[in-house]
Amino acid sequence: MGEKIMSNQEVKDVYGYSTLESISGADHFNRWMYETIKPFCHGRILEIGGGIGNISQCFLNDGEELVISELQNEYCQILKDKFSGYTNLKDVIDLDIVDPDFDIKYASLFGKFDTVFALNVVEHIADDRKALANCRKLLKKNGNIIILVPAFQTLFNQFDVALGHFRRYTAKTLLSVFKANKYSVIHQQYFNCIGIAGWWVSGTLLRKKVIPEGQMKIYNFFVPVFRIIDRVTHRWFGLSVVMVGRVE
Repeated sequence: MGEKIMSNQEVKDVYGYSTLESISGADHFNRWMYETIKPFCHGRILEIGGGIGNISQCFLNDGEELVISELQNEYCQILKDKFSGYTNLKDVIDLDIVDPDFDIKYASLFGKFDTVFALNVVEHIADDRKALANCRKLLKKNGNIIILVPAFQTLFNQFDVALGHFRRYTAKTLLSVFKANKYSVIHQQYFNCIGIAGWWVSGTLLRKKVIPEGQMKIYNFFVPVFRIIDRVTHRWFGLSVVMVGRVE
């Protein structure tokens, strides 16, 4: 069977959009990711790289006040249209976290947020230390930064290539980026242990470039079981690694 590539004529990021669309229907999975980071979110919240709003939806449905940023104007418009009825969506902004003129363009946002989170974003950025340095500028004192990135370079495959990933991480390598920016790390864990099998089979063995929609639906059905397994494995391995830092 061929790969089903979902498209939107307004979006140039074909593989990224297709992947986000496949995941958008995985309500149990999205809720799991949201509930993993939610305990560390407070106050005025900024999402870096909202995509088509898979996680944003969870925050907004729970009544959290949220500002969403995106690098691509096409995604900004999708987000504005999708969440136009939510009064707790405070803004959708076009933001490049590693813009060479970051200090000039985004000075009005400095020190405005209690929480900044970026899920599956930093791996797309060549200079990850600069990305986290600029995130720090957006945070208030005692503000939290939450980063989720793909784990283990040995799992790097066709999915990573198609999605434009520069690297995958371990808790140790991600910690070095946090320490370089003087964040106090208050939490770290691996996430989604069982997802490793599907990622390897589809992306490495079958060399697919997008996550199969059918596979994602099956996976989503069993998420309640996978969450239980993760309670045991989250200290040692998973498809992703999550880290939370604080500005002291």
